[in-house]
Amino acid sequence: MSEHPFSKAADEKLICVVLPRFNMNSLTMLIEPLRIANYISDKPLYEWQFLTPGGGKITASNGMAVECDDLRDIPHTATIILFGSWGAERNTDHHLISWLRQSARHGIRLIGVETGAYILARAGLLYGKQATTHWSLYPGFSETFSDIEPSEQLYTIDKQIMTCAGGTATADLMLHLMQGQHSPDLASEVSSQMLHQSIRAPETLQRPIVNTGSGHINPIILEVTRFLERHIEDHIPIPDLCRRTGVPQRKLERLFRRDLGCTVVQFYRQLKLQYARTLLVSTNMNIREISVACGFNSMSYFSHCFSRTFGRKPSLYRMSWPDDQPEPIWHGTIYSFIKKPEKDIA
Repeated sequence: MSEHPFSKAADEKLICVVLPRFNMNSLTMLIEPLRIANYISDKPLYEWQFLTPGGGKITASNGMAVECDDLRDIPHTATIILFGSWGAERNTDHHLISWLRQSARHGIRLIGVETGAYILARAGLLYGKQATTHWSLYPGFSETFSDIEPSEQLYTIDKQIMTCAGGTATADLMLHLMQGQHSPDLASEVSSQMLHQSIRAPETLQRPIVNTGSGHINPIILEVTRFLERHIEDHIPIPDLCRRTGVPQRKLERLFRRDLGCTVVQFYRQLKLQYARTLLVSTNMNIREISVACGFNSMSYFSHCFSRTFGRKPSLYRMSWPDDQPEPIWHGTIYSFIKKPEKDIA
């Protein structure tokens, strides 16, 4: 084994493998609990390093950069955390994948953060396991890896293999592990120092199904939107939806307009279009396959709706962050579209 610069003082060694355009917030939220734990303890508990294939300076999506060493042999007691974001869902770096597989064979703990889960999946390390990724890429992840049990939760733990949605969820994962490695009291104190109100459990949902910011959503709307999200690829007539929920159509339409500012049909169509653009950027499915997966009977109608909503044809939306674009742009949330005047989205 080659030399590594870890000291012998710290109990836990972490290897942060970052890829171009990684999410700096995810990295910071992972490191901060470790830094605070060292700060309030009577001895260093954690050490971390930054690696990347080939070494060098790696720039995050916010423009900040991290200086990294090349991949190398590491202690078998270390933990590898793989940070991926824009573009990592298509990463096929054979050297990186081989290194991850070798690390897994040595019993090293592996954590895939955000689209880092895609690379763990391509390495065959998530086969038959429960796994998660950021909710915005969840549909593409589910479509791409049929041999994995996807779960839209904050993080998953399966023995030595873990996945995490990223963002603030990385803090919850580290605090959860800290409870087992050291003590609940330490994790609680670190959480308090971070002003992190509570340590969320792995199965915590990443997001509410509907959240317009008002906080006043009728339970009927929540039930209907959950149902529609589970049936993206179907075509459900509104009268059938009303029979399923036991709500008269006139009342349902009134509640949707009051709480979401749109009709049921408009909301359902926007769900399908959001799902479609996620599949475009995170899978290799062709446009016809995506059209069918999103419940559009006509590819021409799908292209028309997509172009009218997002200002680009589906064929021009295959990359969420093109190389010639200085910053990523996602062109609004579902609510920014459904709250347009009705004539603009009819």
